[in-house]
Amino acid sequence: MLTFDETPVQEAVAARLREAVEFRMKWFEKNEPQRTTNAYRVVHSEGDGLPGLIVDRYADHLVLQITTLGMDRLKPFIVEQLVALLQPKSIYEKSTASSRREEGLERQEGLLMGEMPSSVEILENGLKFQVEFEASQKTGFFLDQREMRSLVETLAQDRVVLNAFAYTGGFSVYALCGGAKHVDSVDISADAMAQALHNMERNAFSSDRSNLYTDDAFDFLKHPPRKDYDFIILDPPAFAKKKSDVVAACRGYKELNRMAFSLLSAGGLLLTCSCSYHVDEKLFQTVLFQAAREANRRVRIVQRHHLAPDHPVNLYHPEGEYLKSMLLVVE
Repeated sequence: MLTFDETPVQEAVAARLREAVEFRMKWFEKNEPQRTTNAYRVVHSEGDGLPGLIVDRYADHLVLQITTLGMDRLKPFIVEQLVALLQPKSIYEKSTASSRREEGLERQEGLLMGEMPSSVEILENGLKFQVEFEASQKTGFFLDQREMRSLVETLAQDRVVLNAFAYTGGFSVYALCGGAKHVDSVDISADAMAQALHNMERNAFSSDRSNLYTDDAFDFLKHPPRKDYDFIILDPPAFAKKKSDVVAACRGYKELNRMAFSLLSAGGLLLTCSCSYHVDEKLFQTVLFQAAREANRRVRIVQRHHLAPDHPVNLYHPEGEYLKSMLLVVE
């Protein structure tokens, strides 16, 4: 449902798109000037009153994701409105979510307008990242973790850091920027690790301060190159994509965090995240308690974080608040 009154659907969609764009413009001009950040979420589904529609901006290019039949039928109109509002060089569709099947929709991926290069370089807080759309996870970059990456930068000074599930090295680049003594980055994808290396080099960080490992994060944590990290970052993919996955997901989260606790030096930091909506914050904290107890470590929660401001959550749709992150001090 887009509106409680009898406003025509296209009129309602146009108004919501305009409001979403205006909100981002005001927010980024005030808090994150576009001269240092040009990649952010323009439309966050229910959070912007447009259920089933996600639009991300990467410099002069837009990536669109549709998950509902209603929005899919409005796609040509949505593209027309986005062109008028943002004048992008291209709009690329990456509607690959499995939930589309519930709406009777097939996967859709491809160019909707303009010309899009195979990769685009974006700026985030002045740091440079290469984004490849066709081979990427989500729409290309984990924009919802922007604030967590900035947090890592402020805490990394002189620390030995492990970034598990590193993807293209976002957290790793920020840790190096923050003065980390050394950073180990792990991801199962060789392509992601190649991109991570490119991103480090593009930001002029020397390879003698980092190692890249193409490996399963669970296997790596069982046989790490060292057991005295000062800072570990765990940002795994969703372990519970549906309610029936919750029990298995909790086992995975517990084992993952237990191993991380065991590899931290006294006073070390763990930034641990879950993007599984079905594992709520209370349950996630319970799992962390169990992991800490099994690892025989004393642990304190010092910060809790959720989504960045360009990912607003509709009060009437709490399911939109899927991401939860906790910063822990481990003794």
